[in-house]
Amino acid sequence: MKRIISKFMLGTCCVLATAFAAQAQTTEEDRMLTTAIKYLDTPYVAHTLDVDGPEELILNCDEVDCTTFVEYVLAESLCPIVNGDISEGTFAQKLQMIRYRDGKIDGYTSRLHYITDWVDNGVRHGFLEDVTAEKSADVMTVNLSYMSTHPQQYKQLAQSPENVEKMRQIEQGLSGKTIHYLPKDKVPYNGLAWIKNGDIIALTTNIPGLDVEHMGIAFYADGKLTLIHASSSEGKVLASTTALAQMLKNNKTWTGIRVLRMKK
Repeated sequence: MKRIISKFMLGTCCVLATAFAAQAQTTEEDRMLTTAIKYLDTPYVAHTLDVDGPEELILNCDEVDCTTFVEYVLAESLCPIVNGDISEGTFAQKLQMIRYRDGKIDGYTSRLHYITDWVDNGVRHGFLEDVTAEKSADVMTVNLSYMSTHPQQYKQLAQSPENVEKMRQIEQGLSGKTIHYLPKDKVPYNGLAWIKNGDIIALTTNIPGLDVEHMGIAFYADGKLTLIHASSSEGKVLASTTALAQMLKNNKTWTGIRVLRMKK
């Protein structure tokens, strides 16, 4: 198993992170938040999981995109703390269960590329709760096709008709599924009582063939709900100073949110 681990237990937090941590309680959702805070200023780098050779578990906490950032935060938060630290082996086990269908690595298509698939896996294995399924009556129908129709954008699909066909079958199996979400016009500036610090926020999209375009970790600051997220435009993990409601309004392709919560 290939591992790249140079920032396993992440280092010095910035002043902003320290301020947030000082306010945090000891609940599970706040463990997600305080873990996310440790990643502030980590560089945004796309495609860190797409390396040459067979599919292997990659741990690279020094470089993240929006999805791997959330995965590392969730994996670390799921690990028990023993003598003030967590086990590297346990971290890897948790991450593999989060990232791969049923925790089994069986080629590129066993990785959970679509967030619908990623959420279903987490709920099925008991470490995620789909909060919007309980709290929001609004639904959308999943229609997935983007990866199989844009194989040139993916290293492991561009030269592999076999992987493209496997991905098409996965997309077909997920398409038609009805999921609950919260439309963007129902996300208030100050959030909602049932959206907690440390919840995972998946931003749904109207891009044809996709379900989710971005992810982050919810936190409340200065009376507003916003995100800690890995931003491609800013090139790093940051705590947004813009309310999530305004972020949604500013992006025409974002249609709403799914809210997921860690379960232990």
